Amino acid sequence: MIRIGDKIALLREKHGLTQEDLSRKLEISRASLSHYEKNRREPDYETIVRIADHFKVSMDYLMGRTEDPHSVLDPEVRDFVDSLELSDEKIIGTFSLTIDGKKLTVQEAKRFIAFVRAERSI
Repeated sequence: MIRIGDKIALLREKHGLTQEDLSRKLEISRASLSHYEKNRREPDYETIVRIADHFKVSMDYLMGRTEDPHSVLDPEVRDFVDSLELSDEKIIGTFSLTIDGKKLTVQEAKRFIAFVRAERSI
């Protein structure tokens, strides 16, 4: 899977821009752009929007949600993906939650959720 920094670098090179050129257009430092392209840091939301707007690609493409630079997820699908609540009984019963290619039983899924909650409370 290509990470956001790799996509930024590919887009920049495809458009014949140097890091200096693009950083100036995005109003960020060249060092910040370099960190993004090397996947040392991820750009903040506003920077991702500016990158998507500059290259006329979707944010979904930059974020790895689609391989089509001009495609966006259906709003209902995006809302679902962004707010998936694993502890919801409907989700556990409806979808195949897997680890290492093996489907979790409902009881395993509940234990997993309990484990994560315990870890967070520490």
